[in-house]
Amino acid sequence: MITGELKNKIDSLWEIFWTGGLTNPLDVIEQITYLMFIHDLDDSENRRTKECAMLGLPYKSIFDGEIAVGERRIDGRQLKWSVFRDFPAAQMYSVMQEYVFPFIKNLHGDKNSAYSKYMDDAIFKLPTALMLSKVVDSLNEIYQLMSNAQSSDVRGDVYEYLLAKIASAGVNGQFRTPRHIIRMMVELMEPQADEVIADPACGTSGFLVGAAEYLKEKRKEEIFFNRQKKDHYNNEMFHGYDMDRTMLRIGAMNMMTHGIDNPSIEYRDSLSEQNPDKDMYSLILANPPFKGSLDGDIVSPDLLKVCKTKKTELLFLALFLRMLRVGGRCACIVPDGVLFGSSTAHKAIRKTLIEDNRLEAVISMPSGVFKPYAGVSTGILIFTKTGHGGTDNVWFYDMKADGLSLDDKRSPVQENDIPDIIARFHNLEAEQDRQRTEKSFFVPKDEIVGNGYDLSINKYKKTEYVPVEYPPTSEIMADIDGLYKELGEALNELGGLLGE
Repeated sequence: MITGELKNKIDSLWEIFWTGGLTNPLDVIEQITYLMFIHDLDDSENRRTKECAMLGLPYKSIFDGEIAVGERRIDGRQLKWSVFRDFPAAQMYSVMQEYVFPFIKNLHGDKNSAYSKYMDDAIFKLPTALMLSKVVDSLNEIYQLMSNAQSSDVRGDVYEYLLAKIASAGVNGQFRTPRHIIRMMVELMEPQADEVIADPACGTSGFLVGAAEYLKEKRKEEIFFNRQKKDHYNNEMFHGYDMDRTMLRIGAMNMMTHGIDNPSIEYRDSLSEQNPDKDMYSLILANPPFKGSLDGDIVSPDLLKVCKTKKTELLFLALFLRMLRVGGRCACIVPDGVLFGSSTAHKAIRKTLIEDNRLEAVISMPSGVFKPYAGVSTGILIFTKTGHGGTDNVWFYDMKADGLSLDDKRSPVQENDIPDIIARFHNLEAEQDRQRTEKSFFVPKDEIVGNGYDLSINKYKKTEYVPVEYPPTSEIMADIDGLYKELGEALNELGGLLGE
């Protein structure tokens, strides 16, 4: 959570862009991302140089010697943030526009890398030298505050706060998934070192970054001390798709700034025939767009076979099942309507999850989780692709709080069910005897089938009514009469005082 001076500095940085004429939030995020990447590139090269010097290993920095930028050659040191930040404004602007930006656009020789693909058409949009100078000074102050902060995750918090400024949904109903909800879903799924992870509607790659951070934290030795697994982590583990090239650029750079060298972040309409992925992934983490309908003609026919509909939230569930390999797992956010909708398509996808695969959990979330962007009520589905059933009992959890107020302010509060959800999900044996009046409980498959595959928690949760005993009417009337007498005496006493 970004607060205090750091929050004010980021707001001031945003204000510099706004007053300078860049008012599209995506443009601002994009330009800040480029500059943060340039700053981080300098830091990472310095760190690698020092590490290799300590180990006695040879290392040639990308900034060493003369560097070709187009048809010209330039001293590589001028491209370092720590050097050009001290130039006069006009010189800094010239170096940035003519050398630094073209340099980072062509940084990766592999033209198929995620970075290269989405930097090809990137544009440096800061209009004046004075504005660039102000932005660089502001970013220097922000990085100084970040280095002084106690939180090891402050870099991620800053980026999340910037992303939070992308006001709200686009035409496809996309909105940012809160970082703590992503973390909860990742911890529920407990990714392993050999996973192949996908998000078919990745946006800024929040779920992929969340999984990467979890693995770095929980599987550090297993992955980073093993050359083969480290190579898999950097080049083959993470796959994200989206239809917005700006989002893809931000997503690819978000992954790279979190240490993933070459994620597979691609432009793709995941629901169309241009998506050939089938039986590929071991884990899908997603919050797909679920607002509005699609043109049925562009939807892949094999998805329509599972549920004939134009509703994106249902089609994405069918897509997840197709993309997962047998034994692959999925945790995804769905609108409440998916859980209890009565249309043929709604029932068909729920039946497929329950009868043909293993539906494990339904977590009902309060409607304020996505405020201030949207007030929609949502749930999390957790399932495993089996292709031959396996659903026995489905675990339900009625989440009431996520550690933040459920209004537009989303201020921190004490109430938080997330640690409890994670603890209970990883100890389901202890859940067997829970009553339907508690926060979580199991529901047998047969009961769900008998209810038309309804997955709404309210269908199964029981409310415990505690009888309240009131005193007899005569006693209540006597109390009221006594209060009236006391009031009369007080008024008489007040009148006497006023009369004096």
